[in-house]
Amino acid sequence: MKQTSDSMNVLVTGGSQGIGLGIAEVFAAAGAQVAIAGRNPAKLEKARARLAELGATVATIVADVADRRSCTRMAAEAEELLGGLDVLCANAGIYPEQTLEQITPAELNDVFATNVHGMIFSVQACLDALTRSGRGRIVVTSSITGPTTGFPGLSHYGASKAAQLGFVRSAALELAARKITVNAVLPGSIRTEGLDGLGTDTIARMESCIPQRRLGATTDIGHAALYFASEGASFVTGQTLTVDGGQTLPEVPDAVVSA
Repeated sequence: MKQTSDSMNVLVTGGSQGIGLGIAEVFAAAGAQVAIAGRNPAKLEKARARLAELGATVATIVADVADRRSCTRMAAEAEELLGGLDVLCANAGIYPEQTLEQITPAELNDVFATNVHGMIFSVQACLDALTRSGRGRIVVTSSITGPTTGFPGLSHYGASKAAQLGFVRSAALELAARKITVNAVLPGSIRTEGLDGLGTDTIARMESCIPQRRLGATTDIGHAALYFASEGASFVTGQTLTVDGGQTLPEVPDAVVSA
């Protein structure tokens, strides 16, 4: 069943690769008009070309969500290019690994500048357009890491992802009167470009921890975002949806049943 319409206008930050590109693909396939934003023009063009091969036409916007002025320009461009804005998928994020004792102030600032400040700046920049829509939707890409689980070397990332959920709940209260909903998707282990160099053995170990015995696809997150953007979710706000193939369910590794 089609969950969206041809008139839905969607902006996806961090849309040039990984989960963001999967989100853009799902919305475009459902008939939405989509703009993807990212810092790297070459990656944006590559993403645009890939989506074109799938039959989708998307607009591209060069922007850095860590820069508030860049976000203001991004929102204005998206509204102009699409003819309005109904949905913001605040997806842009970074996840550099570093042990706790080695994290520098600069590294900590970088993670929070993109993952937390960038999310808030993006929302602030899009608020007026989403209000004009009359049915605004904000979908944040968080993670199971931080809100639900932990991972060595990602303490700063996990903290930023937990912070996003605190924002989602309070923002949902503030924006309800504007008819804007705010929700978050919590991905588990998703097959993105960042995993390509890990090798088959590492991928197999990751899959062995997941009851469904596979890594998620980026489009799995896209479908969750599409649900939050749909009319079917108009009475859902301040909520989270974990999309992890059951990864967070087992009490112990032996609870993952072999086929």
